[in-house]
Amino acid sequence: TGWMGEKTGKILTEFLQFYEDQYGVALFNSMRHEIEGTGLPQAQLLWRKVPLDERIIFSGNLFQYQEDSKKWRNRFSLVPHNYGLVLYDNKVAYERQVPPRAVINSAGYKILTSVDQYLELIGNSLPGTTAKSGSAPILKCPTQFPLILWHPYARHYYFCMMTEAEQDKWQAVLQDCIRHCNNGIPEDSKVEGPAFTDAIRMYRQSKELYGTWEMLCGNEVQILSNLVMEELGPELKAELGPRLKGKPQERQRQWIQISDAVYRMVYEQAKARFEEVLSKVQQMRPAMQAVIRTDMDQIITSKEHLASKIRAFILPKAEVCVRNHVQPYIPSILEALMVPTSQGFTEVRDVFFKEVTDMNLNVINEGGIDKLGEYMEKLSRLAYHPLKMQSCYEKMESLRLDGLQQRFDVSSTSVFKQRAQIHMREQMDNAVYTFETLLHQELGKGPTKEELCKSIQRVLERVLKKYDYDSSSVRKRFFREALLQVSIPFLLKKLAPTCKSELPRFQELIFEDFAKFILVENTYEEVVLQTVMKDILQAVKEAAVQRKHNLYRDSMVMHNSDPNLHLLAEGAPIDWGEEYSNSGGGGSPSPSTPEAATLSEKRRRAKQVVSVVQDEEAGLPFEASPEPPSAASPDSVTEIQGLLAQGLRAESPPPASPLLNGAPTGESPQPEAAPEASSPPASPCQHLLPGKAVDLGPPKPSDQETGEQVSSPSSHPALHTTTEDSAGVQTEF
Repeated sequence: TGWMGEKTGKILTEFLQFYEDQYGVALFNSMRHEIEGTGLPQAQLLWRKVPLDERIIFSGNLFQYQEDSKKWRNRFSLVPHNYGLVLYDNKVAYERQVPPRAVINSAGYKILTSVDQYLELIGNSLPGTTAKSGSAPILKCPTQFPLILWHPYARHYYFCMMTEAEQDKWQAVLQDCIRHCNNGIPEDSKVEGPAFTDAIRMYRQSKELYGTWEMLCGNEVQILSNLVMEELGPELKAELGPRLKGKPQERQRQWIQISDAVYRMVYEQAKARFEEVLSKVQQMRPAMQAVIRTDMDQIITSKEHLASKIRAFILPKAEVCVRNHVQPYIPSILEALMVPTSQGFTEVRDVFFKEVTDMNLNVINEGGIDKLGEYMEKLSRLAYHPLKMQSCYEKMESLRLDGLQQRFDVSSTSVFKQRAQIHMREQMDNAVYTFETLLHQELGKGPTKEELCKSIQRVLERVLKKYDYDSSSVRKRFFREALLQVSIPFLLKKLAPTCKSELPRFQELIFEDFAKFILVENTYEEVVLQTVMKDILQAVKEAAVQRKHNLYRDSMVMHNSDPNLHLLAEGAPIDWGEEYSNSGGGGSPSPSTPEAATLSEKRRRAKQVVSVVQDEEAGLPFEASPEPPSAASPDSVTEIQGLLAQGLRAESPPPASPLLNGAPTGESPQPEAAPEASSPPASPCQHLLPGKAVDLGPPKPSDQETGEQVSSPSSHPALHTTTEDSAGVQTEF
C-alpha cells in the first residue's frame, strides 16, 4: 500500500494547487456577480425557502445478498428525506433504534436490473476473468427481479424483489436517491462549488482529458476520490490483477474487495487533505475580499486588457474552428436536447394539472374544506414522489446524441439527463408551492364549497401561466449551458496544440496584486467561450421565435404580473395538516396540551409515499429460512461491534466537513452505526449528504405497510442516524 498512498498524495497535491488557484477567481466572480446582477428573467413562480423535512420517502422490505454467508436476507429498508438508503435487520430493529446494518450514499452508483448485465460489467472490469460457460457465476438471484447497485470503484449492493411491480417501485426510489446524491455540491455554494468544479476540469484538461466526466458525482470528497481512482485504478489493476488466484469468479470477488478497500483508503486521505486546504483558503478569504472590494474596477480593467490580448492572438484560429467544426452541428445538438427535455417539462405540467384537478373533484365529491388539509398536504409533496414524477423523468431517457457523441467527445449523456431531471423537480415544486400560497390566500376569504372549487380552478390557471413562462426560461438556459458543455471542451482540445504553449507569455500582463483573481488559463477559456456563444444564443433564439416546443421569445417579459405574490411567500410556511386537519383527515384531534401535540403529532404525520405490498416474513423460492431477529438484542450488537473492532478499523465517525453537505459541522457527537457483519466496511460513498429536505404524502394502505406503521408516535423517535441533525454519519468504518 505504500506506493498507493504515495501516488494518491501526489495526485491530491497537484489537484489541490488547482483548487487554491481557482478559489480566488471564483471569489472575484461571485463578488462581481453580486454587484452587476444576473440579467436573467425574473422567475414568476415562488420557491420553497423552508424545505420539507422529517418525512420518510419510502420504506418496505427487500432481500439483500450477504456476501459472507452467500445467503439472501430479508431487510427492512427506508429512505429518509436526505436520500440515504438505510438497511435494518427488520422493522423491530428499526423500532428499537438498533443502529442500521448500512446507510448507503448512492452517489456514483448505477442501477442494474439484470444479473447478466452485472456479470458482463464485472467480466470487463478485470481482463481474463470472464467465467467459462456452465461454471457458477459470482452472483445468482433467486427471483427474476434483481436490483444491483454497481460502482466502478466502491463495493456493490445486491437486492431482489418478489414481483415486477415491487422492482419498478424500488428502481424509481433508488434512481431518485442516486440523482439526489450525485448532485452533492450545494447549489447555493457560490465560491467553493465553482472553484471545485473548475479545478476538476482544469486538472483533467492538464492530463489531456476533455469533455464531460461521468464520475463528477457526489460531494467534493467523493468526486476527489473518483478523480484519484481514475488514475490509480489502471495501475492497481496492472500490479495486482496477475497476482489474483483461484477461479475467475473468485478473482472477480477479490478484485471488488481490493478496489473497495483502496477506494476507502483514498477517500480518507482525500477527506483529510481537502479539509486542510479548504480551511486554509477560508482563512485567506477575508483578506482577499478586502482587496477585491477596494480594487474591483482595476481588477476588471486588468482582466479586460488581458482578454483583449489573448483574443487578438487566438481569434483567427478559434473562428475557423467554430465555423468548420461546431457551427454546422449546433442545430442538430439543440434539437436532440429540446425534444426529450420539452416532453419532460410538458409532462410535469400535465401531472401537476391532473393532481390539482383530481383534488378539486374530491373537494366537490367528498366533503369540501374538511378534507382540504389532507389533500393539500399530499399535494405539497408531489415533486418528491418518485413514482408520480417518474413519467416526467423517463422522457429524458430517450436523449441520444448519435454520431455527435463521438465527434464532440461526450462520454455519456447522463450528465444532461440528470440536470434536466433536477430542473423538472424544481419547477414542479415551485408550481406546487405557488399554488399552495395563492390558495391559502383565497381560503382567508372563507369561501363556500362551490366558491372554493372555482378558486382552485382560477388559481390553477394562474399558476400554469407562470409555469409556462418559467419553464421556457429554465429550458432555454439549460439548452445554452448544455451546448457550451458539449462545444467548449471540443474547441479547447482542437486549439490546444497551437495555442496552449503560447499562454504563459501572457502572464506578465497581470499585475502581481491581482494574480489571485485573474488567471491566464481561465481568461483564455472565456475568450474561447465568447467565440461560440453568439452562435449558441442565435440557435436558441431562433427556436424560440419559431415557438418550437412552447419556448417563449426573449422579448416576452412578464413584469410584476403578480406584484404581491412574493410578499405572500414571506409569511410562515403553511402547515396544511395542522391548519386544516380534522379527525378524519389531517390526523387525530389535537392533544390537550401544545407540548403533547408537538412530537407525537409530528411523528404520526411522518407518512411515506410509496408502500411495498409484500409479506414481511415471506421467504424466497429457495432459502426460505428467514434470519432470526436476534440482531436486535444487545448481544448481537456487541458481537457486530466486536467484529468491527477486530479488523475493520472501528472509529467514531468524524464530524462532517463544513463543505461535505453545505451545512455547518454537526454540534453533537454522532452515534456509531453498526457494520454489515457480513462484509468489509462500507464504501466511503456512504458518507450521508443531507439533501434538500423531503416531505412526502401518505401512502395508499397496503397489506403490510402503511405510513402509520412506519412511524407511529409510540414506536420510534425521530431517526437521528439519517437526518440533517447528524450530517456526519458514516457507517461501517
